Amino acid sequence: MIIKSKGYKTFRVINVFIMLLVIVITLFPVLNILAKSFSDLKNLTQNTVSIIPKGFNVDTYKTIMGDMDFWNDYKNTVIYTVLGTIISLVMTTMFAYALSVPRLMGKKFLTAFVVFTMFFNGGIIPNYMIVNGLHMRNTVWAIVVPGAISTFNLIVMRTFFEGIPKELEEAASIDGMNTYGILMRIIIPLSKPIIATMVLFYAVGMWNSWFSAFLYLDHTELLPVTIYLRNLIAGAMSATGADADSLGTVSVNIKYVTIVLTSVPILCVYPFLQKYFVQGVMIGSVKG
Repeated sequence: MIIKSKGYKTFRVINVFIMLLVIVITLFPVLNILAKSFSDLKNLTQNTVSIIPKGFNVDTYKTIMGDMDFWNDYKNTVIYTVLGTIISLVMTTMFAYALSVPRLMGKKFLTAFVVFTMFFNGGIIPNYMIVNGLHMRNTVWAIVVPGAISTFNLIVMRTFFEGIPKELEEAASIDGMNTYGILMRIIIPLSKPIIATMVLFYAVGMWNSWFSAFLYLDHTELLPVTIYLRNLIAGAMSATGADADSLGTVSVNIKYVTIVLTSVPILCVYPFLQKYFVQGVMIGSVKG
């Protein structure tokens, strides 16, 4: 039987108190935004809402969710997120694995080239000209292709691959397995933590992205939900007269409703990836 000392019991009490404090600090902004999204105009303007809704109001939710354009744009966002995450994950995994192979010719040059892109880029106009020249404007590819590989994610993933024992690859190579076979049957099954981390990073980035659609999409039926909500906010803020009266409540708490509607899908996915997330980031960043 383990005898717990007084110091150990004190540590446990302090530890529990600190953890509870962290939970409260973390949850308060979330509950505050959720409460404000359901509160009425009067209480919002008086700033009296904390974590409990006051003057329960769902007018903004009805306004947004009753519009079929919202659901069409929501569908577009789901498509862009799923397709973009798959493309980004495949390209990042293949490039990162290539950079992790010691015998790769020009490895130092390619690594330096990748790092260079973290600090310098062509800018908005050259990027727009390239997308337009490739006839990708007003297509899904304008959203999912130009930013398919994140330099930071690539470096983290390469570092993770470098930590996998090379003896496993050598043994597979002796058994006659080619490079793609080693990647698919050896590397990827051992890389679930970093792959889950990359899925979360890319999915969140793609879900919240709006600037690419703002630049490259002109057709309203192709717009993501972030652009829809942006336009709704702009319309509510610029409304006058009778329109201003009818949109008064909407214009005040629409930013809170926007946060709730765009965050829910990611919050639903995160618990399933969380156990891999911390492990993937820590292991993938140890070597720097």
